[in-house]
Amino acid sequence: MLPTAPTPDRTLPLYRRIAADYAHAMAMGTLQVGERMPSVRELMRRHGVSLSTALQMLRHLEAAGHLEARQRVGYFVCDPRDGALAPPSEPDLSQPVEGLDPAHFIGINAHISLLLEQGRQAQVHTDVGGCTPPAALFDHAHLNRVAAGLLRAHPTLLVHGRSLLANQGNHPDFQQAMARHALASGVRVAPSEVLATTGNSEAVSLALAAVASPGDMVAVESPTYYGLLQVVESLQLQTLEIPCSPRTGISIEALELAFQTQPRLKAVVVVPELQMPLGARMPDAHKARLVALCAAHGAALIEDDSYGLFVESEQPVKPLKAWDTTGQVIYCQAFNKSLAPGLRQGWMNGGRWHGRVQMLKFAQSRNTQTLGQLIVAQVLGSPAHQRSLAKLKQQLRRQREGMARLVARFFPLGTRLSLPPGGLCLWLELPAGFSSAALFDAALAQGIRIAPGSMFSNSGRYAHCLRLACTHPVNAEMEEVCRTLGAMACGQMGQGVRG
Repeated sequence: MLPTAPTPDRTLPLYRRIAADYAHAMAMGTLQVGERMPSVRELMRRHGVSLSTALQMLRHLEAAGHLEARQRVGYFVCDPRDGALAPPSEPDLSQPVEGLDPAHFIGINAHISLLLEQGRQAQVHTDVGGCTPPAALFDHAHLNRVAAGLLRAHPTLLVHGRSLLANQGNHPDFQQAMARHALASGVRVAPSEVLATTGNSEAVSLALAAVASPGDMVAVESPTYYGLLQVVESLQLQTLEIPCSPRTGISIEALELAFQTQPRLKAVVVVPELQMPLGARMPDAHKARLVALCAAHGAALIEDDSYGLFVESEQPVKPLKAWDTTGQVIYCQAFNKSLAPGLRQGWMNGGRWHGRVQMLKFAQSRNTQTLGQLIVAQVLGSPAHQRSLAKLKQQLRRQREGMARLVARFFPLGTRLSLPPGGLCLWLELPAGFSSAALFDAALAQGIRIAPGSMFSNSGRYAHCLRLACTHPVNAEMEEVCRTLGAMACGQMGQGVRG
């Protein structure tokens, strides 16, 4: 029997709730260091869960430092190397970021561009700032065979000066494939309502241009992906940060208050699954409330669903669009991270603004190249791609867990960490007074690129945070990189070098 644990958070995945019970038992001494954990089969029987859930629970405890895996023997309770890292702190979710004048966002584009340019000009040997998986994690041989087959079947595909297709360059095979792909997750769109895009940046930019005019306000998650902040400023829109929980995503209560006090709030942009950079997953009940709230206020809800394919869950992942009955949700999805980074192929449905989105797309960039559409149409959902995606997710999970252990080992005491159920990165929150900007400069001088918290907001609230990519193998070289970063961070905080 496990000792009485705190009331479980029902918004967490089942494996996290079970893991929390065992972590509590270890903290109470019911399970002691050196004791062997029940076998996977016993855990499945005891908790009535699947093999996948039992393994996720064990791996989660291992990543937190509570368990040690011994090959062919099992899992054993151990002392967390330096104490399991707490998750990032919860912000005040009751209101938009306090005291933030939207005008403060003027200049964020220049700030982000400067940091990116510094990274490009430096002699970088390890980039843990960017979040694109390396080529080695993709099945390039299969993609090459598909591309070669398509070019044999359409030998003049690359030499047409303009698209010969109807519907403004959207290939019907691609449209059909995306509509079928969306249907599997509860989203119903007609093939004719699928618009091919060049990645998600173009899709979100088109969506914002379609629903808002210069001077209008856009609500974004805080923190949020820096590319979105650049797009908003380039369109001469104002940004309002809405606090985001590292567990459940954007605060609906704070957003509701924003609608009541900001008459020019025209759009909300969210990443409901594996929010970038926190890794939060929005519960289905929150998704339904968010869609209803935006519909009630006539605001566009722009959904970036690029990371939903990375979620590790036994339950189907339903996008916000699955709750949309009025066309209020503009749905955007890209396959840069999950299928082929080199193609930058994406698609969108503009909801009730779809006609205007199509017009803007044609005016700004004309047609999306056809080869990428045909490759994605043929590959997405195929058995070969399913195997490749499963392998990619498995490798990324190992790398996330490995990076989490290295952070716990080397970074300053008091560091907090997100360990999301999927995705490409970790969000680190260091003790107050830490400067991720100073670490960025010091690390770049050592050939290491990170992503400081200032890139993900202009409020100053994340100066002590940073995003750490988990796209590289966790080997001896990566251990040395984390040791170096940790030593510099500890030195900045006046702590002794750890590890």
